[in-house]
Amino acid sequence: MERLATRTAVVGVVGLGYVGLPLAVEHAAAGFFVIGLDDNLSKVDRVNKGDNYIPDVDSDLLRSLTASGKLQATGDYERLTEADVIIICVPTPLTTNKEPDLSYILAVAEKVRRIMRPGQLIALESTTYPGTTEEVLEPILETSGLRVGDEFFLAFSPERVNPGDAVYKTGNTPKLVGGVTEKCRQAATLLYQQSISHVIPVSSPRVAEMSKVFENTYRAVNIALVNELALLCDRMNLDVWEVLQAAGTKPFGIQIFQPGPGVGGHCIPLDPFYLSWKAREYDFPTRFIELAGEINLRMPYFVVDKVVRAMNGQKKAVNGSRILLLGVAYKKDINDERESPALKIFELLEQQGAVVQYHDRATCPGLSLTTMRTRCTSYC
Repeated sequence: MERLATRTAVVGVVGLGYVGLPLAVEHAAAGFFVIGLDDNLSKVDRVNKGDNYIPDVDSDLLRSLTASGKLQATGDYERLTEADVIIICVPTPLTTNKEPDLSYILAVAEKVRRIMRPGQLIALESTTYPGTTEEVLEPILETSGLRVGDEFFLAFSPERVNPGDAVYKTGNTPKLVGGVTEKCRQAATLLYQQSISHVIPVSSPRVAEMSKVFENTYRAVNIALVNELALLCDRMNLDVWEVLQAAGTKPFGIQIFQPGPGVGGHCIPLDPFYLSWKAREYDFPTRFIELAGEINLRMPYFVVDKVVRAMNGQKKAVNGSRILLLGVAYKKDINDERESPALKIFELLEQQGAVVQYHDRATCPGLSLTTMRTRCTSYC
């Protein structure tokens, strides 16, 4: 606690992606010595050169931190023996059957438990289902022979990254912290208070885990609602945009979401499935959540159907036609195609025989669907 309060602790961050690198920079800027760890040695090399690859990170700040030695990157897990704090920021994707894939968390946990030492604080930031920290991560770490809450400290503090947000970055976005024990919560809260402007302790990791998946489920459900409205307006020959503009004039009781070709990104398309999967353990069907997922997954097919109808109106076949997709990233002003519905639209149009190309000012033009998918996977 003293080393955290005086910022003399060494902080290790595992995973230098969209969550890990901004967090590592915040901790280093606060005065901690930070060791960033990633299996992708290209990322390690770029960080050590001060070469920024995350738009939300200030490039000048990254260069100054690496030049001063406050932030170092490595691919060697043995370096974590130097760390007083280990923060895990690895991907939590879904399997092909839409079930949680904790393989990245499990792999890191196995490596960490081999090199753990007394007194370390370990915090998980990867979005996951309620219970992961205590039911999955804690038992693995305790095989080190150390006892949680006494000889090491364990907490869950969910990432709340919103890529491309001009106002809310890692440092000024409120941070939830749930510790396995009271001592765990105190240590984790003190850590984040050094670099995050507003830290909110909660009673347990399960509360923090549930809060995170609910945040994204809320958005997924409301996006599905407005997407279903778009489907209905299309059937009724109404302009959905005019309807939404009209509804948005009400000064209370409504928040307007925008329809689109689906949902993308590293959270909203995935997190509701984590919650619905866990709910089945309690014999609790999450029908609202699952229905929202079905509606959002249907949207790329609706877009392609609209294309077919539009071309039929011009007496043109999709087969053999050249079609240009404008915009591939899952939201504006970012270079991230993870889970982007544009990938599915690209695939469906190709299946109909179209010659498809795309343009996105934040990505390299002229890539094939296979290359796009490879880029998407590598960003994770």
